[in-house]
Amino acid sequence: MSHKAEQAAQRPEVLILELDDLRAALRAGWQDFRTAPQFGLFFAAVYVAGGWLILYALTATGQIWWTLPAAAGFPILGPFIACGMYEVSRRLEKHESLSWTAILGVIARQKDRQIPSIAAVVVVFFLFWNFLAHMIFALFLGLQAMTNISSSFQVFTTPNGLMMLFIGTIVGAIFSGVLFSLTVVSLPLLLDREIDFVTAMITSVSVVLTNPKIMVLWGGLIAAALFLGIALGFLGLFVVLPLFGHATWHLYRRALA
Repeated sequence: MSHKAEQAAQRPEVLILELDDLRAALRAGWQDFRTAPQFGLFFAAVYVAGGWLILYALTATGQIWWTLPAAAGFPILGPFIACGMYEVSRRLEKHESLSWTAILGVIARQKDRQIPSIAAVVVVFFLFWNFLAHMIFALFLGLQAMTNISSSFQVFTTPNGLMMLFIGTIVGAIFSGVLFSLTVVSLPLLLDREIDFVTAMITSVSVVLTNPKIMVLWGGLIAAALFLGIALGFLGLFVVLPLFGHATWHLYRRALA
């Protein structure tokens, strides 16, 4: 059997999702969070601390204009923090014991599996998005006289500033959409089964292409919730990350046979 044929045989069957599946995933995610809140709060705290550190680094150096692309790019690292919540949901689903040693041990063992390969893909996306953000900023605002943006955001209300925000938002949405398609199912799949990361990403994209409306709605819910959580000084992420982390596991279980 050829390598492509083996991959096709290994690839899980993609199922049709409905709106009820999203509701059920969110309900199950909330129930998991309520059952074992300590894990969700811990993993969310790691993420929130990272957000505060990025924000402090940007404002302390007077380069607050990079807060926008950094805030847009930082959430793409969320699925890796969520791996811990996937494992909690998996154990609750199978009625297995929950302990810090078990959960953290499973996360530590991922370094010898396929998740680091997908991590590299995410890091490349993150770095390339920041590179494009610099280019877009320089293209529209690089040649005009600048005020101190840390004390005045007036430059963003100019025609060039508004165009920069418009183009940057479109480019960011495209990057987020592609990355969402590659990781929405692949990360819980890699945690759950022995499968290579390329097949996992192909399967994830297949889920999105098979259920475009449902997955666009799911991605929109995640984006809106993350934006609200970040807008609340990152504190809203203490609820958003555990809820959607656990819910993503349950949606994955409904998306694949």
